Amino acid sequence: MLRTAGCVFAEEEAELLLADARTPDELAALVARRVAGLPLEQVLGWAEFHGLRIAVEPGVFVPRRRTEFLVDQAAARVPDASVVVDLCCGSGAVGVALAAVLGPLELHAADIDPVAVRCARRNAAPVNGTVHTGDLFAALPGELRGRVDILAANVPYVPTREIGLLPPEAREHESLIALDGGADGLDVLRRVAAEAPAWLAPGGCLLAETSGRQAPKALAVLARAGLTACLAVSEDLCAHVVVGTRQ
Repeated sequence: MLRTAGCVFAEEEAELLLADARTPDELAALVARRVAGLPLEQVLGWAEFHGLRIAVEPGVFVPRRRTEFLVDQAAARVPDASVVVDLCCGSGAVGVALAAVLGPLELHAADIDPVAVRCARRNAAPVNGTVHTGDLFAALPGELRGRVDILAANVPYVPTREIGLLPPEAREHESLIALDGGADGLDVLRRVAAEAPAWLAPGGCLLAETSGRQAPKALAVLARAGLTACLAVSEDLCAHVVVGTRQ
């Protein structure tokens, strides 16, 4: 049934659904939801990310495997980080993964979507993370100003006119606010970069995912904000991460 519905990795998905279902009727219900087009992760209620199981609720942005590269870059650049902020956190996957890699730290996450915040709180609870509701930095406690070692901002970066080109799983089952980055896809990044220097600790880094096509403009955005900008690329994951460091 999964193969007929066009699932590219039908066999792997079938194994996951079989393992998750407790009864034949439950299996049939899970398969029916997947065949109807619901993302596999939302059918299962979790996504694998950086070796962790991250809870995912309907409508919440599903963490992508390529974003694991952002986590690796952040951990490598600030291995002694004690304060981490996961902005535009969605399910909270990036912040939780950083806490797992770097050990005990002060973790804050924020999202404007209340559904995402509820989901992120479930994921952040085991690492004592605090998740705030609100628009970017307005959601954060002022006491974090000048103290943030890692500011992970997996901002929406799909240009508005290209939303319709996304796979149905994304455009029909994930919040538009988690996908739409404005006319050129960089509107939210501009807002984050403009305020980031005031929140970063000396030597702290802002990291954001972007596309290869957008990377030059994204680097310019960080530089204009007064950050030392560089680009990290993973060919294997097709991932591009712009990094802005406060000197």
